[in-house]
Amino acid sequence: MGVRTGVLLVVVLLIAALAALNWGLIVAPTTMSVGFMQVTAPFGLIMLGLTALLGIFFVAYVVYLQSSILLETRRHTKEMQAQRDLADKAEASRFTELRNFLETQENAHMTRNAERHAAMLARVEQLEVAMKVRSEQLDNTLAAHIGQLEDRMDRRVTGAAAGMPPAV
Repeated sequence: MGVRTGVLLVVVLLIAALAALNWGLIVAPTTMSVGFMQVTAPFGLIMLGLTALLGIFFVAYVVYLQSSILLETRRHTKEMQAQRDLADKAEASRFTELRNFLETQENAHMTRNAERHAAMLARVEQLEVAMKVRSEQLDNTLAAHIGQLEDRMDRRVTGAAAGMPPAV
């Protein structure tokens, strides 16, 4: 219970206690003026009724204010939820856009890697062909040298068997 509610409750209890203690005085008829004529009525009862009516009007006004604030709060909550949903959609859109960008970058990277790999394989193949050609040339050169050496040896062997001096 808040401070304001406690103060209001104390005031209402004081009014009720004063009315109960002075009930005879409140209901005693009195001559009073209502502006254009004179009336005999219990003045205290009229004042107590007006106070109760004023209290009822205040309670109705407070209920009206609270209900209008509650409706306004609901409207703001709905607007905030709509804005939150819109922000979530925008963020999801940004994530989708980022994913698409990253996929594009990854695809470009993979394409470059595939091109580099193909170029490297082509270069390795060229080197293999060049090495085979060079190896065959070396084999041929070596075979020619070996053939020359065999010819020389055969000539020496043949010349030595025929009695000729070795030719250099």
